[in-house]
Amino acid sequence: MQTPGNLFVVAAPSGTGKSSLVKALLELDSHLEVSISHTTRAPRGQEQQGREYHFIDEAQFRAMVERDEFFEWAQVHGNLYGTSRVAIHDRLQSGQDVVLEIDWQGALQIKKLFPDAVLIFILPPSWQELLQRLERRGEDGQEVIEQRMANARLEVAQARHFDFVIINALFEMALFDLKTIVHSQRLKYAAQARHRPQVFAALDLN
Repeated sequence: MQTPGNLFVVAAPSGTGKSSLVKALLELDSHLEVSISHTTRAPRGQEQQGREYHFIDEAQFRAMVERDEFFEWAQVHGNLYGTSRVAIHDRLQSGQDVVLEIDWQGALQIKKLFPDAVLIFILPPSWQELLQRLERRGEDGQEVIEQRMANARLEVAQARHFDFVIINALFEMALFDLKTIVHSQRLKYAAQARHRPQVFAALDLN
């Protein structure tokens, strides 16, 4: 499926800084919108309905799956997460660039549907640093943190399937890397041809 807009998919283990990086990127880039995923997990901290996620119960989620309303969905840390078809397709068709924050399973599903999607994986600088970040968040008990660390080892192994890898050792540098990837994608020949077909046609490049 080819669209005028670019689709960026960002995945990372919990605690790596994915959400903070995407939030900072959106504040700097007015041509980029985030797609809000649906989830069955409860809100954490200051999260709000419709801002970080669409929080729904499992029955509602399963009903959406039955109606084929998700581009992708997966179970992560015991909860269900999914990406709405309508939210993504309409924006991309209108020429809007969209960024998704999802797990690696969903990212690989998206790549099959959108071969032009750009997959970006965020890595921690070390296992010790990731553990410290999870502990500093103060949102989870020790048992949950240990489970997140175990899951992180499985998730990090999937980074080889992504187009780009960013190591979030220093936030400012990681943000610069993320901005660079987005800008570079927009300048690729194929992306320009999809986004500005009238220019390419006028120059006899089609």
